[in-house]
Formats: sequence, C-alpha cells, structure tokens
Amino acid sequence: MIIKPILDKSIWNEFFERVGEPSFHHSWEWGQFQILCGQEIERIGLYENEKLLAIALVVKVRSKRGQYLFVPHGPLFNIHEKKLAQHIDLNQINDIKHQLNELLKYLKSVAIREKFWFIRIAPILDRNDKHLKLFKSLGFKTSPIYVHAETMWVLDVTQSEDQILSVMRKNTRYAIRLAKRQNISVTSDSDKSAVNDFLTLYHQTAVRENFTPYSDKYIFNEFNSFSEVNNVKIFISGFHNSPKNSIPPKFAQEGAPKKLAASIIVFSKASGYYHQGASIHTKYPAAYLLQMNAILEAKRRGCKYYSFHGIYDSGRTPRAWEGLSLFKRGFGGFEVKYLFTQDYIVSPLYYFSYITDKILSLWRGI
Repeated sequence: MIIKPILDKSIWNEFFERVGEPSFHHSWEWGQFQILCGQEIERIGLYENEKLLAIALVVKVRSKRGQYLFVPHGPLFNIHEKKLAQHIDLNQINDIKHQLNELLKYLKSVAIREKFWFIRIAPILDRNDKHLKLFKSLGFKTSPIYVHAETMWVLDVTQSEDQILSVMRKNTRYAIRLAKRQNISVTSDSDKSAVNDFLTLYHQTAVRENFTPYSDKYIFNEFNSFSEVNNVKIFISGFHNSPKNSIPPKFAQEGAPKKLAASIIVFSKASGYYHQGASIHTKYPAAYLLQMNAILEAKRRGCKYYSFHGIYDSGRTPRAWEGLSLFKRGFGGFEVKYLFTQDYIVSPLYYFSYITDKILSLWRGI
C-alpha cells in the first residue's frame, strides 16, 4: 500500500460519491474552505495496485490550544454509508485496521517532521465497541472534546411530503401549518448578498444565547466554498416577503425587523445539512416553516437525507443544546451516533492541549 496526495478534484469526488458522501466535512469544498481560512491542508489517498482504498482530508491546525493534524469526519474507507455513517463488517475489520494503520504511520511521520503534538481524528464510523476497539488497538484515546458534532439527528426525505409530515411531532406539524396561515414567508438565496442578512440575525442570536459566534469571515468563507458548486443556500423566514396587508402591526412599521429566522444549508448529492442557524426570539413559528422548506429543497435535489446536524449528547455537548435538540427531534427522523473523536499522542505537549480542552469543556457546561 502507498499513500499519495490527491490533487485532482475529480478523483476525490468520484470516491466521495462512491461511498455515499456521508459528511460535507470531508468534501473537496470543505478543504477549500479550510484554505480560505488560512489553514494548510493535505488531501491524501491510500492506494493498493493503483486502486484507491481510502481518502483523508488532513487539516494542519496551529492554535493557542494546540498544534495537531485533524481529520474531519474521516478518513473515508471504500464502504458505502448507511444512514450517513460507515459501518465495518466483521469480515472487513482486519483490512480496515491495516488501512488505518498505514494512514496513521503517514500522519505520524508528518507530525514528527512538522512538530505537531498529536493527531486528532473525528471518525464517521458508527459508535460501537468494535470500532472503539479498532482505534484503541492502534494507540488512540478518546479526545476530551469534540470538534464536529458526534451525535446527529437525520430525516429520511425519500418519503412523500405527507409521510414526512406524518412522522413529525404533533406540535411541530401544527407550527408549520400555523406559520402558513399567518402568511410567514420563506425565501432561499444562493447569492452572497444573503450572507449579510444571515449575519444580522446570527449576531443577535449569539448575544441572546451567550455563545461565541464564528467570525463574519468564517461564515463568508464557508458560503463561498460551497456556492461555487451550487451546494449552499441561505433560507430566511419572516414577513419580509409576505403580502403587506398580512404583516402584523409590530412588524409592518418602518424599520421593524421582518426577517425572523435564517439558516445556512449545505448540500451534497446525499443530504442537506442544517449547519448554521439564527433567529429572533418571537412567538411566530418562522423557524419551523424555514426548516420545512429546507427539507423540501433537499428532497427536490434528490437527496436521501436531511441532517439537522448536532444534537445534545450527555457528557459530550453543553446542556444548552437540549432546547435546540428538542426542536430538531420534533421533525421526526433518527439518531446517528459517530464514534467519539480520537487522539493519537505524538509529543508530551499533547497534555497541555488536553488540560486546555478539559477546561474548555467545563466552561461550555459539559
């Protein structure tokens, strides 16, 4: 087996599509996004007799909290996704272990040569003892912190619209219908100008919910990376596009905010992903109708799934996620649990990062 850089987008995408595109965090565009954010990356492939067996996007992270090689929702092996996760059958485990070990040896050599402290992998393997044992056998330990969400809420959108509505919680169905009766409008936009509308609501949400938001540059970079291939839309919900005579007086006056909720939805051929969200605190169910429109857009594109992305996972995520998780679960669907993020120690300096991450977890309320 040999490891070679993958510089050809078509080679990467062919493999990515072949395994079912389980996460946009391992797409070619996510690598481009990292570059726009000033990160150095490598895209590597594991080959045997010219056959591509696995791909790995490697992000070289140099931050105050630590210096490490990060593989986001990967590596991806030649295994087709099942419910947006990869599952290793018993008859595959030895082959995958050998492949993972080859990737690890390469990453260790890079880490030692370029003075990284550790290797952090956020696998997209489903969470079970077999997969945990695989990583432990190669010297990994569970990371004290997540980078990308490890527990997702996902909806099957191959069903009819009526079936999708039928699996929702009663209150969620009611909120969607109420929003329609109230003439709440939803618009979707692939134009960069819509990012500013999202950011206006996003900053207000950050103040209300007391979290540190991503920078404006980060949001623009994410949007720009996926907009190049028409794989992102900004959905905005409120009274901004409603008939004038239907707008409630408090929103009809000049200067009043009419845009009540916004989301950035990233798409692949397999799924739509609710990745960034923002809203004004209001009694109007604008966010419910927004999500329904995003779900239908994923369906229109021929996706199999709509991922609401991260939900509360006791001991791994902040308790503040519980309310948003209740909202997401209301749309029906199923839970996907990825194996906890795994760390491989290269330098004793890892323990500085470990302590820092533990403190951050406590600060987050985990």
